[in-house]
Amino acid sequence: MSIAYLDPGNIESDLQSGAKAGFKLLWVLLAATIIGLLLQRLAARLGVVTGMHLAEVCNRQYHTVPRVILWFMVELAIIGSDMQEVIGCAIAFNLLSNGRIPLWGGVLITITDTFVFLFLDKYGLRKLEAFFGFLITIMAITFGYEYVTVRPDQGELLKGMFVPYCAGCGPTQLQQAVGIVGAVIMPHNIYLHSALVKSREIDRSNKKEVKEANKYFFIEATLALFLSFLINVFVVAVFAEAFYGRTNEEVHTVCNATGSPHLDMFPLNNQTLEVNLFKGGVVLGCFFGPAALYIWAVGILAAGQSSTMTGTYSGQFVMEGFLNLRWSRFARTLLTRSIAIFPTLLVAIFQDIEHLTGMNDFLNVLQSMQLPFALIPILTFTSLPSLMNEFANGLFFKIGGGLVVLLVCCINMYFVVVYVVDLNRVWLYVLAPFLSLAYLAFVGYLAWLCLIALGVSWLDPSARKGNDTSVLIEQQPEFDS
Repeated sequence: MSIAYLDPGNIESDLQSGAKAGFKLLWVLLAATIIGLLLQRLAARLGVVTGMHLAEVCNRQYHTVPRVILWFMVELAIIGSDMQEVIGCAIAFNLLSNGRIPLWGGVLITITDTFVFLFLDKYGLRKLEAFFGFLITIMAITFGYEYVTVRPDQGELLKGMFVPYCAGCGPTQLQQAVGIVGAVIMPHNIYLHSALVKSREIDRSNKKEVKEANKYFFIEATLALFLSFLINVFVVAVFAEAFYGRTNEEVHTVCNATGSPHLDMFPLNNQTLEVNLFKGGVVLGCFFGPAALYIWAVGILAAGQSSTMTGTYSGQFVMEGFLNLRWSRFARTLLTRSIAIFPTLLVAIFQDIEHLTGMNDFLNVLQSMQLPFALIPILTFTSLPSLMNEFANGLFFKIGGGLVVLLVCCINMYFVVVYVVDLNRVWLYVLAPFLSLAYLAFVGYLAWLCLIALGVSWLDPSARKGNDTSVLIEQQPEFDS
């Protein structure tokens, strides 16, 4: 579950945050991780209490048309995440080979990696979990090495993490803060976590055992996200200390002195340095030696490879839950990986590294748009006494969860609007009103059903006590109110 907080999209958001705002947005990263933990808690509780994951519950509760639309939106998020993993791996292979493996070659190599993991899956879930742990350890060591090498100012780091203020920040930093939230909280990860908890055997007829399982899953998620948060902090701190406020001319001078072949990326002007996954490795190599570049690339490769399997599992659970289609993991992976590879390969062949990393920004926007289609359903179903019995959300979690979902959705919609405006494409302005109306109408429909669920315990005293488990399922099947 924690892998989704360490994919290449997150790493790129981290390094851009450090380079553009220094340590000032670390508190945003901390807040986003805490919000993510609370949402993961809801996902785990749903799986533990009901014995069904989120996609299965959606299939049971929603009508056919909204269910299919919801499935399509979640699939878009999974494919977008898969494309980010492909981009990250391709960049890592290019850096590790000193440019000998072209970007399109790295894209093609990533076609095969998922099937290697599927082979490992045949040896049991625990062995696969151990392999994930190994990859996370590689990330911790590699990005930790960069952290120790750069030696960030610890006082500034702690101030940025615990003081929710951004002195002197402008629109650029505001957009970056919004981008952090969009990169950290991943829609398909909510579906994944609700399914992963089913791998543990729980006697759901024993309330004490269910309560105990909820407690330990929450502790497990807290530890996992604490580790992923530390790794994210390593990346932010490295780029905040070493590259915040630097200009292209400064970097060009240093890279020229070290004989870097990528001087064309840093024109001789006084504009502030902008970095991405590829440039990040290059500037680390210029300032801290070739070892820093290669270690950075190994960390990116580990992030991309590990998150690949996360997307595979998410897609499997989502397809089975929404559509009752039980494809083999091989067929399911072949389909989504092919969809992800094709556009990425075209950009890698016919465009340059700037367009490939720019594609990463678009994919972050795409996943931000899909976020309501995970957050609203998870809040809806964990608030239903008819599903959760005495484990349904209390008043605090209903109000708090509702406000968190509203805040995160508004933040991400702002991110989308800013991205569209910055693109300045006429055809987008023409299509945007129609797409926005359709999108908001569906989000509004889901939100209305969520409000019904949040109000059930107040409308029906028996449901509030947990005595009636058929308030919505039998009296109002599929929310047909």
